[in-house]
Amino acid sequence: MSTDWTSKLPDAAKEYLTDRRLDEVECIISDLPGIARGKAVPASKFGKQPYFHLPDSIFYQTITGDWGEAAGEEGFIERDMILKPDMSTASAAPWTGDWTLQVIHDAYDRKDKPIPYSPRNVLKRVVDLYRKQGWEPVVAPEMEFYLVARNLDPAKKIEPMMGRSGRPAAARQAYSMTAVDEFGPVIDDIYDFAEAQGFEIDGITQEGGAGQLEINLLHGDPVKLADEVFYFKRLIREAAMRHDCFATFMAKPIAEEPGSAMHIHHSVVDIETGQNIFSGPQGGETDAFFHFLGGMQKYLPSAIAVLAPYVNSYRRYVRDHAAPINLAWGRDNRTTGIRVPLSGPASRRIENRLAGMDCNPYLGIAASLACGYLGMMNECWPDKQFKGDAYDGEEDIPRVMGDALDVFEGAKEMHEVLGEEFARVYSIVKRTEYEEFLQVISPWEREHLLLNV
Repeated sequence: MSTDWTSKLPDAAKEYLTDRRLDEVECIISDLPGIARGKAVPASKFGKQPYFHLPDSIFYQTITGDWGEAAGEEGFIERDMILKPDMSTASAAPWTGDWTLQVIHDAYDRKDKPIPYSPRNVLKRVVDLYRKQGWEPVVAPEMEFYLVARNLDPAKKIEPMMGRSGRPAAARQAYSMTAVDEFGPVIDDIYDFAEAQGFEIDGITQEGGAGQLEINLLHGDPVKLADEVFYFKRLIREAAMRHDCFATFMAKPIAEEPGSAMHIHHSVVDIETGQNIFSGPQGGETDAFFHFLGGMQKYLPSAIAVLAPYVNSYRRYVRDHAAPINLAWGRDNRTTGIRVPLSGPASRRIENRLAGMDCNPYLGIAASLACGYLGMMNECWPDKQFKGDAYDGEEDIPRVMGDALDVFEGAKEMHEVLGEEFARVYSIVKRTEYEEFLQVISPWEREHLLLNV
């Protein structure tokens, strides 16, 4: 990398460093859970290195830190990957004690081929499939999360954080501005950090849970938006810890409260004309719109193991609790798993409400786009629109991690879109996690079974 690499920085990063001396660069990449892995290097060294190395084993690691046997025929030799910086992702780390930038890297092998199970590469693969058809996919993620009291003991229940008023955050206060004000100092830091990183927040609202907030991001390129969600998770956690609380992106952190989703809005633009292909010349819904819907209904079951990647994820799919229980679709209907929001022809879009906030943003967006892509390529047609309360309908999605993995492992078309090597590694790592969980005896079992059965 040339010595004038700072000239390649995005405007927000340049502004952050105005009249300041850059000390350090964090070279990072997302692993399968979405944790930032990498190295911190002095700024002077970063300017001299075109790449750095990390072992491919970071993609075989479970959320507990154990390892899935996913290394392949050569065995677990921890081969080095070549990680190259994407300078368009350079962003401030404004919570650090010195002047630090973060830069997301892409992973390649020694033949300069993308590592197929690197999450960012998986999403790029899906986006490229759209572009080969002359389509540009557009997404807009919504991020739900909880601000909770500091919890240092896993045996203790998670509790809402103490608000500015000195009272614990209350539930069932959706869209309350007073409730938002309770978290004012944390939200102020979220805004400040986001501004320093060059991110534009479309809005922050109080959701239905005690201490649950939602951040909406502007629509755009899927890879760019996944980068932002990846960054935002860290940003929000850092803002919370400044105020003696934790931010959690667990799908269901508190038993009695609603879960946290990452709703994903999708539209598709014709690259030549710039027009939304979901709307026709007269503004009506097109075959492509219905085929995308049909693909969602047909292929989402095979993607749920990616959209809901942990045993806790399935606790979110509860009837009458602000999360879907089936794949019904409806217009402006938040009880359905697939929703068509109110919009004009230019902004016509389809919302996937199944993804949990605990999913890796690259993989969640990739899997969701894969469903729509397969629907358009195979000309799938959806069921009739559901009218009314979809919670009165039948449940038709997997309710436990093992069942979801069974469906994913047999989904050959989904593997072809996401990449067969990714599907192999992901399945092995998630099976390992699931088997680890099954070895844990829960407090419920000890309380009700120890002396009663």
